[in-house]
Amino acid sequence: MTTLPTSAPAPTTATDYGDKVIAVETAGSDPIPLTERHGHPRQLLWTWASPNIEFATVYIGVISVLFFGLSFWQAAAAIVLGTAVGSLTQGILSTDGPRFGVPQMVVGRLSFGHRGNVLPAGVNALVAGVGWFAVNSVSAAFALNTLTGLRPLPSLLVVVVAEIAIGFIGHNFVHVFERYALPLLAAVFVLAGFWTFDHAHLSAPASGGGSLGGFLLATSTAFGYAAGWNTYASDYTRYLPKSASRLKTGLYPALGLFVSISVVALIGAASATIVAPKDATPTAAFTGHLPDWLGNLTLLAIILGGISANALNIYSSSMSLTSLGLNLPRWLGRSTLVVVSGVAGTAAAWASLSDAGHAYEAFLLVIAYWVGPWLGVVLLERWLSARTTPDEELALRIVDRNAANWPGVAALLAGVAISVPLFSNQEKYVGWAAEQWPSLGDITCAVGFVVSALVYVGTTTLLRRRA
Repeated sequence: MTTLPTSAPAPTTATDYGDKVIAVETAGSDPIPLTERHGHPRQLLWTWASPNIEFATVYIGVISVLFFGLSFWQAAAAIVLGTAVGSLTQGILSTDGPRFGVPQMVVGRLSFGHRGNVLPAGVNALVAGVGWFAVNSVSAAFALNTLTGLRPLPSLLVVVVAEIAIGFIGHNFVHVFERYALPLLAAVFVLAGFWTFDHAHLSAPASGGGSLGGFLLATSTAFGYAAGWNTYASDYTRYLPKSASRLKTGLYPALGLFVSISVVALIGAASATIVAPKDATPTAAFTGHLPDWLGNLTLLAIILGGISANALNIYSSSMSLTSLGLNLPRWLGRSTLVVVSGVAGTAAAWASLSDAGHAYEAFLLVIAYWVGPWLGVVLLERWLSARTTPDEELALRIVDRNAANWPGVAALLAGVAISVPLFSNQEKYVGWAAEQWPSLGDITCAVGFVVSALVYVGTTTLLRRRA
């Protein structure tokens, strides 16, 4: 049995969880039984909107202006474009939940096979439970530090305890938490947004000349942020009834993601045109121009938003770990894996407290580096199999431990191996093509997507002809 704190709700089995909210979910990567399916696609609107009304989203706009040298309007165009593409793919992948009843990384077995899928599932567990968890915990900790004067490390520990607790309880509690967080977050950020735009210098010239390279960097960053959620998509739709509207199951998460990221990131871009107090922390710089009452409310919203985002990150990290298909002892179930991920993410957050801004910029770009190739394989396989194979047969392939798809793994690795060394444009490493043609900015994720898709279709076509 899973060992729980004495104050935790009693665990329920996978067959009596249903729509209970205050109950620890025990289901892992196995398909959710039809009798346990519940909910409506509209719940995905707030589930995907709330986690993005937070400071990490603000910072997309900030770095587009301050680090990438764009004007506000150039940054706005890049943000909307990158977010739109990442939101579209989020909607497409979300529809796999009602079809198969399994987490997104388990659906990935169709693209990479049972053993081959260990690679993307393992990467996603690290990215979600360590990378994203650290990013959002740091922003929430800085907000708590600014609001209360509590030192950064104790502030961090307060935040991560709340995040781990929500993920520990599980799926239904996560949905409900996001539902009630949304109106609070939206109200505060709308007020802060009006105030910010009123004081912003939207017509100010671009600090870096507004180059095409800067535009592509900002577009890639926005895409990386939005598409970073793609690897979790069906984690939050797998309990929906099989009969749930496919259109609504795709539309609500795409809409929640697009509107929340675009609006909040644009507020961040506008705030970057206002002179910030010298030596201010990132959160203090964002709220420095606000009146005290609104600044304090915004800091509270940043804390709540960080917790909202990390409730999903740490939950999906545990889902990815269960998707590895390892024969783990019963006590090391989903809820315990949430705690394990939380401890690792807390250590990473602690290490990045001293230079959160540059660490976040680099992290966003690296996210897109692997998500682009992953999407290239997953979306192409999804399209190919939908034309030729019924869902019932695909569902059997998902649970078949002997199922293999090594062309998918080869295509994923080829996409990363070609795009990163040639096209990456990081502070610590600039790829050969990016160095030769700086105007390219950073198109690594786009190149990785195309390369992986081409390699995958080429290898699968060749194998079919030989069969």
